[in-house]
Amino acid sequence: MSFFPKPYADLVARLRVTCGFVLVVAFAWFSRPDVKSLALGLPVSVLGLLLRGWATGHVEKNIRLAESGPYAYLRNPLYLGTLLVAAGFVVASRRWWLAVLFGAVFVLIYLPAIELEEQHLRKLFPSFAAYAERVPALWPALKPARRKERFRWELYLRNREYQALVGFALGAGLLAAKVWAPWLR
Repeated sequence: MSFFPKPYADLVARLRVTCGFVLVVAFAWFSRPDVKSLALGLPVSVLGLLLRGWATGHVEKNIRLAESGPYAYLRNPLYLGTLLVAAGFVVASRRWWLAVLFGAVFVLIYLPAIELEEQHLRKLFPSFAAYAERVPALWPALKPARRKERFRWELYLRNREYQALVGFALGAGLLAAKVWAPWLR
């Protein structure tokens, strides 16, 4: 049974990218970082970026159920990685209400998207139900639920995760510029 009505989940799934751009504009405009907030927040974002990168090196969308790498510990490492990237930027921004804004977007946009994706995976892969029984959705298990497989750079590139790296670099650069270029504040 789904927590979110399907028409709502379908609508917000289409709005996910647009909401991401709105969040970027809000962070760019309202953030007031300093050296300390960058030193605290950006490493958290880097951890999220690394988790996302690791995950994409194990994903062959709609071809094979990803159960290796971070998928052996949790079903949605890309979303947890996104959450960590955003949390790091929130810390760097020094604006508590941006945390509230992102939290609302995560609950109202990303959680329904996760439900839709899992429904799709249940239809596509009969083994998904057993996998979902063994592996938690968003909080990592301490022990992997599957044998190890190697990270594949060709999957990382095919899944275009380098775009997240470019986005992170631009965001971190903007925050750094706001620290060292007072006219940007």
